[in-house]
Amino acid sequence: MLEGRNILLGITGSIAAYKSADIARRLIDEGADVHVVMTEAAARFITPYTLEALTGHRVCSDLFEDPYSHLNLSKNADLFLIAPVTANTINKLSCGIADNLLGNLWLTFQGPVVMAPAMNERMYSHAIVQNNIAMLQKMGVRFVGPVSGSLACGDEGVGKMAEVSSIVEAAVAALTPNDLKGYTILVTAGPTREAIDPVRYISNRSSGKMGYALAQAANRRGAQVTLISGPSSETPPESVSLISVETAAEMEKAVMKYVSSANVLIMSAAVSDFVPFQESKVKHDKNGFNLLKLNKTTDIIQKVGQQKKTCFLVGFAAETGSSPERARKKIKDKNLDMIVLNDVSKEGAGFEVDTNIVTIIDKKGNSAEYPVMKKIDVANVILDKIVQLKPRRNK
Repeated sequence: MLEGRNILLGITGSIAAYKSADIARRLIDEGADVHVVMTEAAARFITPYTLEALTGHRVCSDLFEDPYSHLNLSKNADLFLIAPVTANTINKLSCGIADNLLGNLWLTFQGPVVMAPAMNERMYSHAIVQNNIAMLQKMGVRFVGPVSGSLACGDEGVGKMAEVSSIVEAAVAALTPNDLKGYTILVTAGPTREAIDPVRYISNRSSGKMGYALAQAANRRGAQVTLISGPSSETPPESVSLISVETAAEMEKAVMKYVSSANVLIMSAAVSDFVPFQESKVKHDKNGFNLLKLNKTTDIIQKVGQQKKTCFLVGFAAETGSSPERARKKIKDKNLDMIVLNDVSKEGAGFEVDTNIVTIIDKKGNSAEYPVMKKIDVANVILDKIVQLKPRRNK
C-alpha cells in the first residue's frame, strides 16, 4: 500500500518508543522507504542503531551534524509520522518552537502529518495539551490514539499509544486520495446463519474478507462507511460503523434501515438463499431427522432495487464458472448499477482466501476483467469504477 513512498518517522521521548521499531518494520513491509529522526530523549528509550538496522538509513538527531538535514529530509518525504509524540513535543510544535531537528522538520515539511500521542492520562487530559492538540488538528494534523489501557507507571486510563496496526493504517489513509469524501457507503459482508435447531445452522463459506476490504478501502478514501456484517473473524476497520447481524432477516432489516441515508450500497455479503421452514427449539435427534424443509430468503438487493431512488447499487455474483450473461441479467432484474462477478472455482478466487479474480460489469453492459489480486486491491478497483460512474454525492 505504501510502495515507493518516503516516510519520515519521528520518535520522541516516551517509553512507547520501543514500538517505533515495529512501526518502521511494518511501514517497510508495505513498501515504504523510512527515514528516522529522533529527539535526544527518544535515544534514551531505544537505540538509534536498532532503527538504522531496520531501515538501512542513518538515524538523524543532531540539528548541527548536517546543516541542511532539516531541509533535505522534509523535502523528500511524502508523510511525517511522529510516533510516539509526547506532551512536551505536542506543546512545542503547536507553538512553532524549533529547538531540535524534529522541530525544524515540522516547520519545513509540507505534506500530511500523523501523530500518535503517548503519555500519562493526567498529562493527556490537561487543558494545555488538549488545546494544543485541537490547534494542530485545525492545521490538518491527523491524530491516532491514544487509547485506554495500562500505562507504564501503573495507572489505568487514556494515554497509551495506539496499536501499531492502527498507526500504520493511519499512515496509509493519510497518503490515500480522498476521492470518496462526501459519500456515505453501506457495505455488507460475510455469511448469514439460519438456525435449524439450537446446535445446527445453514450457512456458507464466506469469510467476510472482501466486504471488510471494501469497508477499509472506502474509509481510507474519505467515505463515511457503515459495515453490516454476518459472523466473521475479520477485524473491522477503525472509524467504520459496524452493525453485527446473524441471519438473513437481520441483515435485511439492517440494510433497509441504513440504505435510505447511503449514496452507495455494496452488497458483498453471501446471504443465505434458504432458511429452515421452522426452527426447532430443541436439538433434532439425527436418527429421526431425515428431511429438512426450506423456504427462500428475501433477495435483499432486489428489494432495495425495486424501491431505490438515488442510491447506487453494487451487487456481487459468486458463480462456479464464468457467467457474464447471467450477471448482466441480474443487473436488469435487480435494477443494479454495477455487478462484480467472480468464479469461486478458480484458484486464488472466492471464499476464505486473501485474493480474488473479478469481472466488473456496469449497467450499460461495459465489462472489465482483472487478474488475481489481493482483496484490498480488488476493493480499490471496485471503488475506482464507482468514482468513474459518479453516483450522487452528499452536499
